Amino acid sequence: MKHRSCLTGIGLSLMLGTLTAQAQGLTNERGSFGTMPDGTPIEKYTLQNSNGVQATIITYGGILQSLVVPDKHGKGDDIVLGFDDVDGYIENGNVYFGATIGRFGNRIANGRFELDGTTYQIPQNNGSNALHGGPEGFDTKVWRARPSNTDDSVGVELTYVSPDGEMGFPGTLTNQVIYSLNDDNELRIEYRSTTDKPTVLNLTNHSYFNLAGAGNGDILDQLATLHASHYTPVTEQLIPTGELAKVAGTPMDFLTPTAFGKHIEDDHPQLTFAEPKQGGFDFNWVLDTGGDLGKLAVEVSDPESGRVLQMFTTEPGVQLYTSNFLDGSITGKGGKVYPHWSAFTLEAQHYPDSPNQPNFPSTRLDPGQTYTQTTIYKFPTP
Repeated sequence: MKHRSCLTGIGLSLMLGTLTAQAQGLTNERGSFGTMPDGTPIEKYTLQNSNGVQATIITYGGILQSLVVPDKHGKGDDIVLGFDDVDGYIENGNVYFGATIGRFGNRIANGRFELDGTTYQIPQNNGSNALHGGPEGFDTKVWRARPSNTDDSVGVELTYVSPDGEMGFPGTLTNQVIYSLNDDNELRIEYRSTTDKPTVLNLTNHSYFNLAGAGNGDILDQLATLHASHYTPVTEQLIPTGELAKVAGTPMDFLTPTAFGKHIEDDHPQLTFAEPKQGGFDFNWVLDTGGDLGKLAVEVSDPESGRVLQMFTTEPGVQLYTSNFLDGSITGKGGKVYPHWSAFTLEAQHYPDSPNQPNFPSTRLDPGQTYTQTTIYKFPTP
């Protein structure tokens, strides 16, 4: 990944106002999103292009707080779940709405892994597992921000330095995450990390999408195509068995456009593991794209609104999760309630529990190396 440097607007990073890229119609507005309980201010950056696509990122958790995309009639609607104030994110942190996830996205079995003969213990916050970096992962941190505009995009660069030993992980880890938006309706997320000790990491974004609009019913009729002929089956504890299983003949087959609801309640043990009461998807698919950012990895469409989401990524896998544990008890933006199966996630990632699975792609990072990852969410004009 080529790290995008901040070319314009850096001198204005301490001011409120609008920062405009050289390309016509692109704007980057900085504002306030309230304060933390200790008084730490939370900033928001609102990126907008000339087609009416608008993304708002906040410095708490590196969260994608809002993503407005026009439908086939040109009407914009916010398609990611979330909250109108920072208190909502703090009080409901275990759902990870829109968050930057780290140090390690997904699950580590028993919260434990070995590196160079030393065993490291991460706090267990998902049964016996460590999930998304432990209970105080990157989603709970306040990131430092500055505008990152180029000739053809507007963006924000977020920085967080994770100290050695934080949540049990070794090494001081310096992280940059850049969100950028262009006039091709591409929301690009670029990650860059370095360490001073051998460590493991697996960064991702945990946005919950509903192409009909956040809080506008469920996603069961929306059609998904995953260019993935295999997935990683899990145990009852949702830890991969180590097998790369074919999706053919299983509910995990999304090689052709398939409604989320078509097989979500099938009598299949994997679906029961993911959501014992009603079934649901919460699995890692092994992408056939080989990390080629030019190849389409996932496409989801909503027949009613006409909105289409395409995902491109350098990562080997993607976690599709159908918000199985939302149950109508959370009220989000605009007073809307989020019911069961009301959104899906597309978490570009290395495979779950990789530090304990020698046959999986490595998540190790050594001093002198740079971790990079790029994921693009693109919204073709309906």
